[in-house]
Amino acid sequence: MIRRSGERAHLVVRSRPDLPRTVGGPVTAVVVGGGIAGVTAALLLAERGVSVTLLEREAQLGGRLAAWPRTLPDGSRHMVEHGFHGFFRQYYNWRNVLRRIDPRLAFLRPAGHYPIISQQWPEESFAGLPRTPPANLLALLARSPSMRLRELRGLDGTAALPLLSYDREETYRRFDGVSAKDFLDALGMPARARAMLFDVFAHSFFNHQEDMSAAEMLMQFHFYFLRNPEGLDFDATGEDYETAIWAPLARQFEALGGRIRTGVTVASVTPGWTVTLRDGAELTADHVVLAADPAAARAIAAASPGLAEHAPVLAAQLAAVETTAPYAVSRLWTDRDCRAERAVFSSVSREATLDSVTLYHRIERAAGQWARRGGGSVIELHAYAAPTGLEAAELTKRMWTELGSLWPETVGMTILHVEERVGHDAPAFSVGSDAARPQVVTDADGLYLAGDWVRVPFPSALMERAAGSAILAVNAILERHGAGPHQVWSVAPRGLLAR
Repeated sequence: MIRRSGERAHLVVRSRPDLPRTVGGPVTAVVVGGGIAGVTAALLLAERGVSVTLLEREAQLGGRLAAWPRTLPDGSRHMVEHGFHGFFRQYYNWRNVLRRIDPRLAFLRPAGHYPIISQQWPEESFAGLPRTPPANLLALLARSPSMRLRELRGLDGTAALPLLSYDREETYRRFDGVSAKDFLDALGMPARARAMLFDVFAHSFFNHQEDMSAAEMLMQFHFYFLRNPEGLDFDATGEDYETAIWAPLARQFEALGGRIRTGVTVASVTPGWTVTLRDGAELTADHVVLAADPAAARAIAAASPGLAEHAPVLAAQLAAVETTAPYAVSRLWTDRDCRAERAVFSSVSREATLDSVTLYHRIERAAGQWARRGGGSVIELHAYAAPTGLEAAELTKRMWTELGSLWPETVGMTILHVEERVGHDAPAFSVGSDAARPQVVTDADGLYLAGDWVRVPFPSALMERAAGSAILAVNAILERHGAGPHQVWSVAPRGLLAR
């Protein structure tokens, strides 16, 4: 364990200086979807001489990291988003993309400690732990009030070993058919430790435990905690995502000759490749990167009759792709601030709806300016896996009530404005789904997939899986045309106790 703990980032794909950097001759590509995966694929292809058109259904780039303007009743203009995102330090591939707009990543700033709060127990925090595993795990065991030795006597050590022995093939073979809930139940974890540490972590991936694959959860434990050499801290942008990320990346892409079309919906794709838009317009290309969200990708495949004949495996896989429970995001502008000691970001344990709280006015410049003018606050409430069938207003009401039980100072606040929404585009990682999950390279010659829902061969999740899968798609296209690949990085691929 000590020997392996000295490992740093793992190089998955090496560069090839012996190969040309750019493609030879004219090569064209259409990228469908303007989120992290789509913009990464489009930009990296354009850098290597490919003529790229990027298509995005919404009016702005970003996917679930998008930002768009709203005007408050007081006349001030603000950017709102799909929800707070933590830029973890082991997001190597996504950070390498972002270094194209700022080599020092100065637009990211530490978010500070992020406690886990609960009505039942005092808060927990991951702040101050050693960066390197297994020292971080041992330090957590030593200091956490949820992990007292006398309370861990019922822990099933044999059942817990898979946490430390992640292996891509073995872990998914053994545990993809088991739910995350059943796996955690089998550990015999004390109720407090289960609620404050494991349940909070598992719920952060937009899936209910009873529906989520235990193998996927084990991979995420491995990626974020058990083999992450960068520590548990994460960063946040000091500006909204449009200002900090998407506008600069779009400028770079267009400077390379790339074309961006927003507000267009792809209806179907035809092997060859032809991309047909809903208005009937057609675009032809040598390659297509399908980087839409899982529901949109499934709909495009279903409306593409030639795809099933050309690529029956891919067509069947996309037909089975699922989205998970809805998530809810509510941003509230209030007349008063929260107590000074409240963290920028807090995870919430054991509430029916509320999963996290973000104080935007303490991390984002524009929100901070608004709050200082009137002494108010800008608070985001997030339900990662919300109850189904409820409107956004009802979910906001429930989350605000639950916050009041955690932070009493919010009870008397006056809410001046609310921006609320419910999303349905997060990927499901349901029990037994891994074997049928599509990969980046498909049996459709010239069509590639990218996104946080696509199966990749190295540990990653959320933003990093989106970026990493996109780079794999780019590399597959570059290989077809004799150009060298982009490097791909990850945490160590196997657990500390993996055979």
